[in-house]
Amino acid sequence: MTTSLSTPAWAVVRVLRDRNAGLYLVGVVVSGFGTSALWLASGVWVKDLTGSNGLAALCLLAMWTPTLAGPLLGTLADRVRRKPLLIGTNLLLAVLLLTLFTVDSPGRLWLLYAVLFVYGAAGVVEDAAESALVAAAVDRSLLGDFNGLRMTATEGMKLVAPLAGAGLYAAYGGSGVALLDSVTFVLAAGVCTLLRVREDRMTPPTTGWWERTAEGTRCLWAHTRLRPLVLAGGGTMLCAGVSGALLYAVVDGLGHAPAYAGVLYAVQGAGSVLLGLTSGAGLRLLGQRRFAAFGIALTACAVAGRAVPSDAVALACSAASGVGLPCVLIAAMTAVQRETPGPLLGRTAATANTLMFTPNVLGLAAGAALVELIDYRLVLATLGVALLATAAALMQSRASASRTSDRSPSDANPA
Repeated sequence: MTTSLSTPAWAVVRVLRDRNAGLYLVGVVVSGFGTSALWLASGVWVKDLTGSNGLAALCLLAMWTPTLAGPLLGTLADRVRRKPLLIGTNLLLAVLLLTLFTVDSPGRLWLLYAVLFVYGAAGVVEDAAESALVAAAVDRSLLGDFNGLRMTATEGMKLVAPLAGAGLYAAYGGSGVALLDSVTFVLAAGVCTLLRVREDRMTPPTTGWWERTAEGTRCLWAHTRLRPLVLAGGGTMLCAGVSGALLYAVVDGLGHAPAYAGVLYAVQGAGSVLLGLTSGAGLRLLGQRRFAAFGIALTACAVAGRAVPSDAVALACSAASGVGLPCVLIAAMTAVQRETPGPLLGRTAATANTLMFTPNVLGLAAGAALVELIDYRLVLATLGVALLATAAALMQSRASASRTSDRSPSDANPA
């Protein structure tokens, strides 16, 4: 009986039976659908209005740039109650998206970029607030399974929503996609109102904004279990960004048209969906450090394997990358939620997100330059070695962490 209760399927059922966890996952699906649809449609919208690939690419840059200010923006999630903050942010974005109905010429594109920038900044704040709220609203024993299911929901929407967004754009233009996204934010706000969570009243801050931001950064950096996981996540995402920029070179090596990249993306997404369903069991079986190291090592093999000019190998590597890449991200964020003091959780989670996801953007830029200078197969092999070294370093740091395991998270930062 005990064995059956520990299976991944039973863990998923436990999460879905938890009222707060189930409601929050519904909100992730709803808002994730709208975000993924807008992500694709915004670039197509700019391309149609201007004919410029560079201006179309700026849409993604506008949404990602606020991530650089993650620690600062995350401080907001520790200054007010998180549930009202999430509701208000969702409603703000719902209203803001309606202004895109006026974007009908190249001269109005500044408004689209401005909305996307605010969209990205609000996303950073929401991620920080959600991490803190989930830690308070969901049973701690379910956090690993919950974060895995969140990954499944997010990746699942990435497989479905862009196609729906493209169809909606073709039928009604960019304003139709903006309206869809606005509606999803209203629905997400409604889901947030149904969450049952007791939040303590926030005490007035006694320090300035920069000092409070630094408190979260110090908490993360001084924590012997969190820091190695987050740094390993950042290193992994840096290599993943470089590898992602080489995807079309891989497709060329296979002798396919560029559209074949969509097949590889879909297979990778399916792997991430599968991993999300089983990540909780993996965390319980291996522990956070070994689970993350396993995922990084699997990603290393997948990245290096893409240098082999074989369709079967390319598809297998895409699936393996989809399974391996999220492991360190799920392990790191679960550890942050479990081990960070509640008053610091918003800032610490935002700092962790910045350290893990900003390198991905830098990697994309580096990969775009390297693919023009060096044989992509050599770059892929080098990335595989770098990822294996990252996994090994993570496992080596485990010994030093165990020697200080009796320290409380608050020991790292008495504040």
